[in-house]
Amino acid sequence: MRKISDLQALHALYGKPVPLALDKVVPRLTPQYRAWIEGSRFCVLATVGDKGVHATPRGDDGPVVVVEDDATLLMPDWRGNNRLDALRDIVLDGRVALLFMVPGSKTTVRVNANAWLTDDAALRDRFENGKGKPATVLVFDILEIYTQCAKAFLRSGLWLRDDADTVPTAGEIMADLAREPLSPTYDKDYDERAKSRMW
Repeated sequence: MRKISDLQALHALYGKPVPLALDKVVPRLTPQYRAWIEGSRFCVLATVGDKGVHATPRGDDGPVVVVEDDATLLMPDWRGNNRLDALRDIVLDGRVALLFMVPGSKTTVRVNANAWLTDDAALRDRFENGKGKPATVLVFDILEIYTQCAKAFLRSGLWLRDDADTVPTAGEIMADLAREPLSPTYDKDYDERAKSRMW
């Protein structure tokens, strides 16, 4: 199997970029990009650190990030499993990418940014929601923002399908790996159990 190991060999296999694919890239939020991001409750956060790269899902019951200004996004770090993969990466290397999605939309919006963490009390207080406040807030200094084409959604039919019964559940996966036996109702009860630990 041939390994492509230089950019000249790579570019020889493809044509020139579509002009619009380059024109859509901007260094700051436009009104349309701002509206799109403010309408997104879910994104994937990609980070890079000393142990490689990580991509973690992030979601909220309102906008997943707050637009501070046209160059800055804020994301509260709500309770998780305390692995801290993404947060550790950001402390060591601030390069990140965010991929925003909205159910039903074939559009995705990507933000490349430099990120940093703060435990500033006043900023954390801004995210108080009656259930708690985040331990830290992620601050994203935008480098570039652009839409991604819809072909991946069209090919996969992502929003048109429900394939959940064709793959193992989280409980089934962890039952094979856990040090202690997992409750047989782990999957069935998860949503209810998680309610008290969402924030």
